[in-house]
Amino acid sequence: MESTLKVTNVLSDPTRFYIYQYITNRHQDVTVQEIADEFEIHPNVARLHLSKLEDVRMLHSETKKTGKGGRPSRLYRLSNEVIQLSFPFRDYQLLSKILLQTMEKLGPEGKKALYETGKKFGKEMMEQELVQYTKNADLLSKGDKLRILQNASLMTGQLPALEWSDDQTSLYFEIYNCPYKEVAKDHKENVCMMHQQFFTGMFEALFEDVQLVEKQNMLAGCHHCAYRTAVQ
Repeated sequence: MESTLKVTNVLSDPTRFYIYQYITNRHQDVTVQEIADEFEIHPNVARLHLSKLEDVRMLHSETKKTGKGGRPSRLYRLSNEVIQLSFPFRDYQLLSKILLQTMEKLGPEGKKALYETGKKFGKEMMEQELVQYTKNADLLSKGDKLRILQNASLMTGQLPALEWSDDQTSLYFEIYNCPYKEVAKDHKENVCMMHQQFFTGMFEALFEDVQLVEKQNMLAGCHHCAYRTAVQ
C-alpha cells in the first residue's frame, strides 16, 4: 500500500504525468535539458520531476559521455520494473502462468489452441476498431490502415512504430513494450508465437495474404521487437 501511495502521489502532478507519457512515446533516452526545452521549464525543475519518477522506479537513469566534450550527461529511460496499481488487489500474472502451464501440459493441441485463439482475438480487436471508420476495409487508403493499426496497438500497450516500405508492399512494425514480458520470460516460445499470431490477426482484418516475419526480439536482448509484414 505504501508503494501504491508513492506512485499515485508522483503521478498526481500533471506536468510529471505528461513527462512520463513523453518519455514513454520517445523510444529512446532523454536528458534533463530535453525535458526542460520540451515542457518550457527550468532544468532544475525538470531534474526534480525526473528524480521523483526514478524514486518510484518508473524511470532508470545512468551517466554517459555524449562525445561532445564536457561533463557526462545523465540519461533517463523507462524502467524495466512493472508498476501495477490495483484496488482491490488482482494478480493476473499468476493467472497467466497457471493457464500457460495448463496449456503446455496438453502438448501440441494445447499450443495450437493458444495460437489460434491469439489470432482470433487480434482479428476481432481490429474489426471492432474498424467499425468506427468503415464496414469495408478495402475502402481505406494505406495511410488510413497504418493509422488504425497504430491506434489499436497503442490501446493494447505495445508502444508501436509502423512504417511502409518504399514500394508499399510491406509494413515495418516495431513494438517497444511487450505487455506479456514477465510471463514470456518463462514461456518465451509459446507467448511470443501467440503474440505474433495476435499481430497476424490484426493485419488480416485489413489486408489479404499476410506474411509476418520476426526480425528481432527484445527477449533475445534486443532494444525492441521488430517485424516485417508483407501484405496485399
